[in-house]
Amino acid sequence: MKKFAFLPLLFLFGWVNAQDLNGAWKLTHQNGAEVEDEEYVKIYQDNYFAFGAKKVVDNHFISAGGGPYRFEDGVYYETLDFFTLDPFQVGTTNKYQLDLTNGKMVISSEINGRMLVEIWEKLPEKVDDLTGNWVITGRKRGGEISRSTPGARRTIKILAGGRFQWVAFNSETKEFSGSGGGTYSAENGKYVESITFFSRDDSRVGANLGFDYEVVDGEWHHSGKSSTGNPIYEIWTPYSIGYKPSVLMTEK
Repeated sequence: MKKFAFLPLLFLFGWVNAQDLNGAWKLTHQNGAEVEDEEYVKIYQDNYFAFGAKKVVDNHFISAGGGPYRFEDGVYYETLDFFTLDPFQVGTTNKYQLDLTNGKMVISSEINGRMLVEIWEKLPEKVDDLTGNWVITGRKRGGEISRSTPGARRTIKILAGGRFQWVAFNSETKEFSGSGGGTYSAENGKYVESITFFSRDDSRVGANLGFDYEVVDGEWHHSGKSSTGNPIYEIWTPYSIGYKPSVLMTEK
């Protein structure tokens, strides 16, 4: 089986707008060969990205990575907040070449003296109440809501293009705690996840989980039962508001 390297970082030509990347993308070709044995899906939203990868034959988790990106002066930058293939890269910022046209993204870069060219195809557009990048800031237990301010250690969930991915990690210690993702729907107060990869348990792939949701004062209130059957009530805040990077300097 071929082993496909993943390019987490990109350089964009000046005419490409960061908004053009918003949505979900699937890796289709690498160095001219079709990617068939492995599935890579990458989600962009609200100046953040995350990807998850699995083997197609048995749904075995391969890797995950992500972090913020920015586009300025004709250069696109990504900084890795988490990266399972090489945690030592967490915190690094790099740039790559990218050509965006006709719903496809062509990424190229020289790595260890060899050119790597990848083609990503954009999945169908889909926008709903929950499209965005979120960070968990609250939970209800025993009727009481407890709130927290995420810092270096945080759990995010990014949703765009009908795809979702959650990730728990610590960007200071470079520790990765877990990730899962797949397709979802959100309408009329009902949120349903269909799991396509899960780093902690491959057997969970294919499961469908239903929850109630409500957006209150810009925050996502998420309730129902977890995959283990326990009741949950979570509050998710837009990442740009809920995450406080200054906390990273004080957390130990």
